[in-house]
Amino acid sequence: MSVPLRKPEPDQAAAAAVEATRAAPPRGDGAPGRSRTIRYDGGDSLPVTLALLLQLDAPIIILTLFACLTVFREPLTIDYSVLAAVAVILASRFITPPDIRRTLASGTLPPFLTIRLLIEWGTVVGILLLAAFAFKVSDSFSRKVLLAWFAVSPIALTLMHRLQTRAALWFNKEGKLASRYLIVGANSVGFELTHRMQTNAFLGFFDFRSAERIATEAPEVSLVGHCGTVAEFVRRNSVSAVYVALPLANAPRIKALLHDLRDTTASVYFVPDVFAFDLIQARIVDVNGMPALAICDTPLHGADGASKRATDLVLATLGLIMLAPVFAAIAIAIKVTSPGPIFFKQRRYGLEGEEILVYKFRSMTVLEDGADVRQASRTDSRITKVGRFLRRSSLDELPQLINVVEGKMSLVGPRPHAVAHNELYRKLISGYMIRHKVRPGITGWAQVHGLRGETDTVEKMEQRVHYDLDYLSNWSLMLDLRILVRTLRIVASGDNAY
Repeated sequence: MSVPLRKPEPDQAAAAAVEATRAAPPRGDGAPGRSRTIRYDGGDSLPVTLALLLQLDAPIIILTLFACLTVFREPLTIDYSVLAAVAVILASRFITPPDIRRTLASGTLPPFLTIRLLIEWGTVVGILLLAAFAFKVSDSFSRKVLLAWFAVSPIALTLMHRLQTRAALWFNKEGKLASRYLIVGANSVGFELTHRMQTNAFLGFFDFRSAERIATEAPEVSLVGHCGTVAEFVRRNSVSAVYVALPLANAPRIKALLHDLRDTTASVYFVPDVFAFDLIQARIVDVNGMPALAICDTPLHGADGASKRATDLVLATLGLIMLAPVFAAIAIAIKVTSPGPIFFKQRRYGLEGEEILVYKFRSMTVLEDGADVRQASRTDSRITKVGRFLRRSSLDELPQLINVVEGKMSLVGPRPHAVAHNELYRKLISGYMIRHKVRPGITGWAQVHGLRGETDTVEKMEQRVHYDLDYLSNWSLMLDLRILVRTLRIVASGDNAY
């Protein structure tokens, strides 16, 4: 049944999108929930000038270094070239690119731009300094050049980001970014799409269902027309893009719709309902020329995996060197106060579910590592006097820095559990084994949200797993650093540790 053509108000469509996405769980520090992010290799359709401006962070970092070398008349050596390359890699991980979509939606420059860039560039500088001291190469560089570079780069980056956002606002004002588009499919996917695009060029929804049925399911949505009239509407209204957000079950209707749209000049995009699944690092990949959508994958591909491993290796090595006297004191205390070995080794699952030996300072009178392992409780009589202090202060976990250097663990990741517990909970909790798509960590996203200590109920373990999967969905080096800082504060308070 055809529906009379009528254009909805843009604010009504936006309101519908907001309502549709309001039920989504909070991200960041809130409770974990379904990931709604997909990474992809392509980009938005932007004018060439603006697209080039958005790729200038790396050249700015390199040029400022070369400028400082020129000012101080220092030669360009291989060491400086390597330094520039490493800085660019780190900057791509830590420095947030301008959010053009949000800028266009608000019509203003992003707030706190300078402060944010100072913090992000400061993180890059901190890692470079740690690496230089760890590998004893700091004498290869001029201190004057480095100090000048560290100071000039954030200024240049701030100016460039302001230029990028102002250019985006200018292009939008000139109408070079606004493509008139419509969405076929008045459903949750279509609502999510309007929310993400946030432009005034949205012409409305089309659907196979009647206006009356749409009104009962989503009263805020004004239906423009029936799918049978899409091609005619596109031709008459100079529509640039059509987004098809229909379920795959409507394949015959989608085929007929695409056939009709071949008689227009509009670009046609198919938007699959992937949000029906729990997405873990969802991204579009190329399989020998064939596009595929990864629903569940590890976040540590290529440079991401290398940067995380390098960070682990540098920080863990520094930690072992600095904490050597603490290791010696703890070893003596354990040996003097109770019979048994200094270290406790337990089989746990690591990356890809492979068994690893995890090291801890012995804090109990038993060394359980069999088919039945009883978790420690707050009043556990098996814990020694020294062990109780070690567990409360989390010092018993320090030997896992050795696991990190070995490559069996990471500083940050899902906490490994005894093999016996893994075999129990993998049968009770959906997605439990996905935690092993990355190396287990000394600390993790669940632990900094208060989920430390005994998991005496399945519900507590489910909460841990939810946070672990949330960590995998939203991993970044910046998130790892935040977790490490919060861990230090929690360890100082001794919450939930015994």
